[in-house]
Amino acid sequence: MAVASSLALLSIVMPPISIVSSAAVALVTLRRGANEGLLVLLSSSVASAALGIVVMGDYQFAVAYALILWTPVWLLSIVLREGKHLSLALEIAAVIGVLAILGFYLFIPNPAEYWQEILAVMIEPMRQAQDIPLQQLEATVSTVAKYMTGILAAGSVTGLLLGLLLARWWQSKLYNPGGFKAEYLSLQMSQRFTLATLLVILIAFLTSDGISEVAANIGVILFMLYSFVGMAIVHSLISVMKAKRFLLPLFYLLVFVIPHIVLPVAIIGLTDTWLNLRKNIKPPTSAD
Repeated sequence: MAVASSLALLSIVMPPISIVSSAAVALVTLRRGANEGLLVLLSSSVASAALGIVVMGDYQFAVAYALILWTPVWLLSIVLREGKHLSLALEIAAVIGVLAILGFYLFIPNPAEYWQEILAVMIEPMRQAQDIPLQQLEATVSTVAKYMTGILAAGSVTGLLLGLLLARWWQSKLYNPGGFKAEYLSLQMSQRFTLATLLVILIAFLTSDGISEVAANIGVILFMLYSFVGMAIVHSLISVMKAKRFLLPLFYLLVFVIPHIVLPVAIIGLTDTWLNLRKNIKPPTSAD
């Protein structure tokens, strides 16, 4: 409770710390079950609210944190604990993200216009400093604004999954050494989920206006999930090489430093549903 609540407050100035905060809630849920996980969630929310009042004079941050981060990761932890399949947890995370996108479109009549106004204000100082042509800037902002809902939702879902994976790794280190490695490196999405992803992407390309925009934003989340699968595949391939101690850290560093690498990695994860790219690689055991 202390770790979750204190790190939640600290994440205001250092957002990546929110992953560790949500992982603390997830670890208890994975190990002790839904009830004790919920107890930690609620107690941490109260503690965060008290800290928020003392530090910032406001408790609303704690409520928002519980709703946006802790509650979804608690649900995903229950799914992983009971379902025992990491791919199922990823699918449920995608459902949460899709519902968030649909809810946003229900409450905001024109999300693209909404984001365009916000982005225009945010990048105005950069335009003045670098003297970027106004027409070029407006075209870029207009394009990005159409997909901002999906981009932000995908970022949030990624944060939830990273917190869940961190908690699973903690659990493995404490109670089942090597178990996380075997589970992560065998990650593969089901055919039905991959077909649904391809259908959504197809709708985004073949339709127009509102339907195309909603489908494209949903497609951002669904496609992003395959980057986790793709990383597991590349990890498996590198792990049998002699230079794995050097190549593995380099690979993950490049993924986080150069975002464009995520696209081909996700494509690898998507095609693996049928190609089974790890079929000739000996899967790791809990003893490895």
